[in-house]
Amino acid sequence: MSIEVLLVDEDPDVLEVVSTFLEREGDLAVTTQTDPEAALEDVRTGGYDAIVSDYTMPRMDGLELCRAIRDDGDSTPFFLFSAREAADVEPDAAAAGVTEFVQKGTGTEQYATLAEHIEAAV
Repeated sequence: MSIEVLLVDEDPDVLEVVSTFLEREGDLAVTTQTDPEAALEDVRTGGYDAIVSDYTMPRMDGLELCRAIRDDGDSTPFFLFSAREAADVEPDAAAAGVTEFVQKGTGTEQYATLAEHIEAAV
């Protein structure tokens, strides 16, 4: 059975690339969402096993999204997938309830790393 992942990023091109690689890397079924507020509603009504979100997005950033999900009492593993430096993000991410921070980078190994962390958390 596939792990159901909600992937949130404001850039549709990023969503396409990341979802393609995640589905290749593991037994993951990825649903994408460009609007973090709509993603929050999806989490409230959907049955996701993991959530992966970009950090910087309009109207609601990834940490705000995670906090809102945690405030609802939802403990679904939440991964922040961002190009920002880990040292800049991790303290606030931990406080918001983020399960793990995975840094975006060049190459494809980042997708394998993200898939491994998702599978380990679920």
